[in-house]
Amino acid sequence: MKLIILDRDGVINFDSAQFIKSPDEWKPIPGSLAAIAKLNQAGYRVVVATNQSGVGRGLFDMDTLNAIHEKMVKSLAQVGGRLDAIFFCPHTSADNCNCRKPRAGMLHEIAKRFNADLTGVPAVGDALRDLQAAITVDAKPYLVLTGKGKKTAADPALPPDTQTFPDLAAVVTHLLAEK
Repeated sequence: MKLIILDRDGVINFDSAQFIKSPDEWKPIPGSLAAIAKLNQAGYRVVVATNQSGVGRGLFDMDTLNAIHEKMVKSLAQVGGRLDAIFFCPHTSADNCNCRKPRAGMLHEIAKRFNADLTGVPAVGDALRDLQAAITVDAKPYLVLTGKGKKTAADPALPPDTQTFPDLAAVVTHLLAEK
């Protein structure tokens, strides 16, 4: 089974320092939805793992988060793409949970759900915490320069094996060329 793990905000859709708090605020990064559809066509199972502390902060509720994800899923379907699962952490960093990246709880849940070893599985993110979670489970970290990516690329704590690409579409082009 070919599996890939994607962060949401800053990878699939534009991010906001004020959080994505409604379906209207969710806007795909150009090329990201088509890139996911290409992964689907190449036989990849595509899973999203996203921190959503806006829920824990009271900025939006679970119904709103579900509506945002529904818009993402419908937008993907319009270009022939799909997600196999969406995992999210609704907690704030003060909650000290195991699922919030950079901890790897969500990734362990993905491994369990898909009965998969995550060693070498591509994990795409725009923030250092995405890459740190990937390294914890021996997944292969890919940094995109969209979202927080340009700032992350300059971080001295960037995991040494991280491959950097302009956006998700470039990551997908690279992965599909490897096969």
